[in-house]
Amino acid sequence: MGGGPCHWALEDHIRFGGKAFATPEAAKTFDDDLESAQAMGVTITSEDEMSTLHADQIELRDLDLAAIRNALAGFEVDTEFDGLALGCLDHGASPPGYSDPLFRFEHLKRVVEAGNDLRHFAYLPHELPDYLTRARTLLACADQGTPTIFLDTGPAAALGALQDPAVGQKEEQFILNLGNMHALGFHLRGTHIYSLFEHHTGEITAQQLAEFTLGLMAGTLQHEEVFNSKGHGVLYVDEPLSRSPFLAVTGPQRAKIAGTQLAPYFATPHGAMMISGCFGLIWAFAERFPDWREEILRPLGVNQAQVAA
Repeated sequence: MGGGPCHWALEDHIRFGGKAFATPEAAKTFDDDLESAQAMGVTITSEDEMSTLHADQIELRDLDLAAIRNALAGFEVDTEFDGLALGCLDHGASPPGYSDPLFRFEHLKRVVEAGNDLRHFAYLPHELPDYLTRARTLLACADQGTPTIFLDTGPAAALGALQDPAVGQKEEQFILNLGNMHALGFHLRGTHIYSLFEHHTGEITAQQLAEFTLGLMAGTLQHEEVFNSKGHGVLYVDEPLSRSPFLAVTGPQRAKIAGTQLAPYFATPHGAMMISGCFGLIWAFAERFPDWREEILRPLGVNQAQVAA
């Protein structure tokens, strides 16, 4: 699963004299390079050895379907899923010594160059690149045999925001997703991508965020400006029709832009801003399983005006 807070908690535990053991697969939560995980103070232990340790054992996973089923059962909701649409942000397992942010950005670039459409980020399980280790582990927790897709959280949020009529019906959009850990901005025409930038939400100031957004719209933002400020990078794909697209913001950290020169519209797809990504996942699922496409997209209100032109 993703590192972040559990990684920092482990560092604190070791710093104050605690010991930590992890199986090789679980240790990749902290670093895909097991030597780096060991350098943190983690002892790599086999599954058999783990069962003999007198220690608190914690199982890490991004998806716990048993817990979800227990919660649904309390409301007498059917827990046999027709399909699963799963998302997370995966930096990818970069080679030792290679920049994690750059490796992540090269993945985004690779996807866009292979198919310039937000929906192209949606993978069936057998399509996932080997280097997306978090995503692959996430899908391994899913019910085998159940129709399943994976979608990165940034494109998922953008697809969700497009379902707000005030956003989707505009000729061009700039959708800024301010997640808890990552900020991702797309200049779009429907699902077609003109340009994008990605940064870390905690490493970027409100003023930088505004300047980077306006710079990407204007076509003047440089990759080095973002990467050298601890971000991921900038990608220009096509020349847009407009340098003043409709600006929409979504994500839990959207208040970060308060007081800046930006005056965005706060996207509220289906009246629920905080689950934009969930609506995007559902759209992506419909695209990858055509038998359900019409049944799903009709109630979502997705129409031809909202897809790539």
